[in-house]
Amino acid sequence: MKIGATVLSVGALSLCLTLATAMAQQPTVQRKVLLTQDLPIPGYQTVMATVELPPGTREGRHTHPGAAVVYIQEGTITFDHEGKPTMTYKAEDSFYIEAGKIHEGINNGTSPVKAVATFVVEKGKPLTTQAAP
Repeated sequence: MKIGATVLSVGALSLCLTLATAMAQQPTVQRKVLLTQDLPIPGYQTVMATVELPPGTREGRHTHPGAAVVYIQEGTITFDHEGKPTMTYKAEDSFYIEAGKIHEGINNGTSPVKAVATFVVEKGKPLTTQAAP
């Protein structure tokens, strides 16, 4: 009976470690701020950033405290935007995101999506705020 319990315990531990490793290795969205510049408009700044979505990833529903313009450099992205139909954008496409609107980019493809986003936002507010699912 002890051997069976030990084998079961080792098996359970092995399964937990395998799941933890798989979760830790899941691709994540990468964001890198390239430039932050105060604007002549009091209380506002512009922020330029790169965004990379590995295959099979999604950003998560979120908002921004100002408008954004996005240029897709590589790949194809499915884009859900509150109040608008779901759209698909490919390399060399650009699109606009309204301030405060819930949206999400999804990479359903087999290659990374690389984009450059430029934001005009209220200074001092978080660039991204996660929205409820």
